[in-house]
Amino acid sequence: MLSALASALMPLLQRLEPERAHALALLALRAGLAGRAKGEDDPILGQTLCGLRFPNPIGLAAGFDKNAVAVFELMRLGFGFIEAGTVTLHPQPGNPRPRLFRLVEDQAIINRMGFNGAGLAEVLKRLAPLGPHPVPLGANLGLNKESKSPAQDYAALAAGLAPYVDYLTVNVSSPNTPGLRALQAPGSLAELLSSIVQALPIPRPIFVKIAPDLDEETLEGVVETAVAGKAAGLIVANTTLARPPGLRSPFAQEAGGLSGAPLFALSTAVLARASALARGRLVLIGCGGVATGRQALAKIRAGAHLVQLYTAFAYAGPALIPRIKRQLAEALRQEGFTSISEAVGADSHKPADAFLKNFPE
Repeated sequence: MLSALASALMPLLQRLEPERAHALALLALRAGLAGRAKGEDDPILGQTLCGLRFPNPIGLAAGFDKNAVAVFELMRLGFGFIEAGTVTLHPQPGNPRPRLFRLVEDQAIINRMGFNGAGLAEVLKRLAPLGPHPVPLGANLGLNKESKSPAQDYAALAAGLAPYVDYLTVNVSSPNTPGLRALQAPGSLAELLSSIVQALPIPRPIFVKIAPDLDEETLEGVVETAVAGKAAGLIVANTTLARPPGLRSPFAQEAGGLSGAPLFALSTAVLARASALARGRLVLIGCGGVATGRQALAKIRAGAHLVQLYTAFAYAGPALIPRIKRQLAEALRQEGFTSISEAVGADSHKPADAFLKNFPE
């Protein structure tokens, strides 16, 4: 009931300036005003990956709870996993405001936040008392704008966070930190992964979050480097610098990364390419434009084992989560699948054009 009420109030919240609305949403979550999911997840949605049990494949992407202030409250909404962050080694204010824009007409968001956050020490204070997690918890790792030693900084982040989370994500794909995307190059990425693996005090699955704007050659290099560097998988993908034709919002040409509905086709095409290149050697998390169970299944059929969302949750609120899980379970059965694993990669052989109908490269 509270979940439905919270979602019903979303239009009022969205009349506020976006960053203020986001801060209020986190306060409401911490106060328990968003409610909690009822009952168990449909068994068809459950799976075990990287030694972790996911009751359903629908996760919350990094960026919503940057400083881990409402982790448990978000878990109670029915997500199958949560990713906090992006966490940087030191606190930083991020880019000047305004830096977050709603493209309501396009069901999209553009952000140029710049990894604003409280820094590692403050996040650890919040994570340390949490105890066992009801669903897997990940931490997204990023660089401070003034970082001079990326490998050392990522290693320090991984070492600090590993005892308190279930997996780690190396973010080398945000478009809002100068030079960050260059770390997707095989040599740089190999150095980062080596430093992180050596720094871990306890084993943790490591994911690499990549951009949707990679060309075929670079994507192949990322996949092979991730495999060689002992990464568990990839998150495909972060926000895009591209602007598809047909965007209607007056904010469409703001600088920053575009997320939401317009990103679905591009990110799904890159996901299918990554799946074909990985050949089962990596766990893939599909991210970008998911708002329905059918879209979640499209990501899974393109090669995703898990799916993350953010923008749709920001627009629809907590009621989205039970709805999308119900739709996904129904869609799986309608298409003759008895488990998520049966559906993974069913369409990964399709050409990119099949996913890029309205998003030319």
